[in-house]
Amino acid sequence: MYRSVPCSSPWLDLLRNHLQEARYCCRVAKQYDFAARCFLLDLERRGKTVESVSRSDVDTYLANLKRLRDQHPLPVASRRKDCSSIKMLLRLVHNGKWPPEFVPTTDHDIVVFDFVRNYDTWMVEMRGLSPNTRRNNRFEMVSFLRWLQVHGTTIETLHLPDLDAYIASRLVAMKRRSKANVISALRGVLRYLFDSNQISTDLADAIEGPIVYEHESIPTTIPRSDIDRLLEIARFDRTPLGIRNYAILILLSTYGLRSGEIRGLRLSDIDWRHERIHIRHTKTGACSELPLLRDPADALFDYLRCGRPATSTREVFVQAVAPYGPLRAGLHRVLNHAIQAAGVSLTGKRGVHVLRHSRAESLLGSGVSIKVIGDILGHYSVRGTAMYLKLATDDLRSVALDLPQEVTT
Repeated sequence: MYRSVPCSSPWLDLLRNHLQEARYCCRVAKQYDFAARCFLLDLERRGKTVESVSRSDVDTYLANLKRLRDQHPLPVASRRKDCSSIKMLLRLVHNGKWPPEFVPTTDHDIVVFDFVRNYDTWMVEMRGLSPNTRRNNRFEMVSFLRWLQVHGTTIETLHLPDLDAYIASRLVAMKRRSKANVISALRGVLRYLFDSNQISTDLADAIEGPIVYEHESIPTTIPRSDIDRLLEIARFDRTPLGIRNYAILILLSTYGLRSGEIRGLRLSDIDWRHERIHIRHTKTGACSELPLLRDPADALFDYLRCGRPATSTREVFVQAVAPYGPLRAGLHRVLNHAIQAAGVSLTGKRGVHVLRHSRAESLLGSGVSIKVIGDILGHYSVRGTAMYLKLATDDLRSVALDLPQEVTT
């Protein structure tokens, strides 16, 4: 079959040049090349051009892929290279504009599209909500409108029993905090419908969700001895990936940075001459300058000299394999791999925030004031830092009052 696939076409040549310029390894480049050739051959058999391919064409092709040895359907995990290759090819064909923007076709899709677009405009102009919050609220509106259509209900005939039925179906198998987030997003949808005069009654306050108290949970932390062991083991991995991950871990543990702040760190943010590092805090939008301490400076210098591939990307940390772009995903894999390698056991959450919490705990235990801790962590107000007071268990025990005699007996 491989020999039957045409070996040359203008689009294949363009793909091969792109793979070479992005410095993909020979093995991956051959896999991408073969997958693209098979896709182009399938289009030729069906009388279609690559310029006219739609999303449904790609989905149908991937769903019909079969293994060569027994003609059984190809497992989903094995389709990833084909999917990546086809998407790369189509991005080159369409000058980076792939996949195409969603265009509603049915009457219901057109109505939903208009609702969501107007709702998003309202959230920006009237509420000033962040992109993440707007994305969650848009998703909730789409889910709600689809549920109404399936159950033969419209916005104009919406009543409380309809809301109760939707909420009961939507919150199945969710935890308490997730339920509270869904209810909050649904209230935003209902407030918009009322403000835009699409419903006559404000139903937002009529729906109830679980109560979630502020700072009700205790942040998960890692003992300092375990962090030191984790960093010591990570430091001995001298592969480019290991050097990068060690620099990330030591920044996380030293400054208590968020994942997005690590991924957004740029080369110009490091002031080597004055030994300062510039941090843009992703949650609050504030910026701060922190001293560039010796250990983080050595780890960053080692990564830039020995671990970072040559690339035009201005972010400090880039992917360890081609195309060497900025890190897109979170850093939980980096931390989880280091935790497993060091044999550290954790109870509770395992995200990179545990290093942020641990840094706050160590500063608090060293007698650093809440205000200074908040400045280091990039908190907007002292209230955001006050949650870490719960970690000072020894200090809390020293000021605790004894139980009255009648209670103890």
